Amino acid sequence: MKSLIQGQIVATFRRQYLAELSDGRLLTCLTRSRKNENTCGDIVEIQRINELQGVIECTLPRHTLLYRSDSRRQKLIAANISQIVVVVASMPPFSDELLARCLIAAHDQKLETLIVFNKCDLHQAAQAARAQLDPYRAIGYRILELAARENPAPLLPFLEGHTSILVGQSGMGKSTIINQLIPGAQAATNEISSALNSGKHTTTHSRLYHLNPHSHLIDCPGIQAFGLHHLDFDAIEAGFVEFAAYQGQCHFHNCRHMHEPNCALKKTEQEGKIHARRLKLFQEISQSRM
Repeated sequence: MKSLIQGQIVATFRRQYLAELSDGRLLTCLTRSRKNENTCGDIVEIQRINELQGVIECTLPRHTLLYRSDSRRQKLIAANISQIVVVVASMPPFSDELLARCLIAAHDQKLETLIVFNKCDLHQAAQAARAQLDPYRAIGYRILELAARENPAPLLPFLEGHTSILVGQSGMGKSTIINQLIPGAQAATNEISSALNSGKHTTTHSRLYHLNPHSHLIDCPGIQAFGLHHLDFDAIEAGFVEFAAYQGQCHFHNCRHMHEPNCALKKTEQEGKIHARRLKLFQEISQSRM
């Protein structure tokens, strides 16, 4: 048996993967399993078949794994990342529930977080979006205002030294950010499509680009839902970081912060110390988990 070689998955499409070797060459890979058990960012060991193809034999332990799930299945998004960049915009309106879900998943994996408020130059629409983001700003989340089509450069210092992933709904401007920061992104996409033999307009689950030797950026398709079925109540509660100061102060130790008497969170919300919308989001997400 030939010795295994190591590579990093930089693109996925169905059951095919594109792995980048240490010398920068790309290798089209399959797995022996029919399940999609790998994702962009994975470090894998490969049995080479020929100069262009290989089989993934094993996946090295992941430092982090970002994924979403419902009651039936899970969807891997990216592995071995250190930062999540959630892109929202003034137009079209963004979902603060989706934003909250992304931040909960990030907290669970101990990721750095950054909210990018794109299209901030659309002044009238931007006012409403800023108000929607105020609760996140108040509890300490970093928010970067950006007009990516005009100048994406302010984002670069936040990406330095990280393997970051861009997530967000369709229409938020993620593709604009990628194409502005990485002029060769479209060429890289075409190269991936060609290597996977899947056509010019392939949509991969996620794609990894190198900003410099120490900074990398993963793009994934727009998401409209972010299921958290894999997280229990405590993990979801922990993702609402402003609740930590009041943990254990409810009358009942198993309080769900819904209709129970003497709930510390509801009392604190009534006093204006917790934003009402954030408590409502917690109640909705912890009840559904989907």
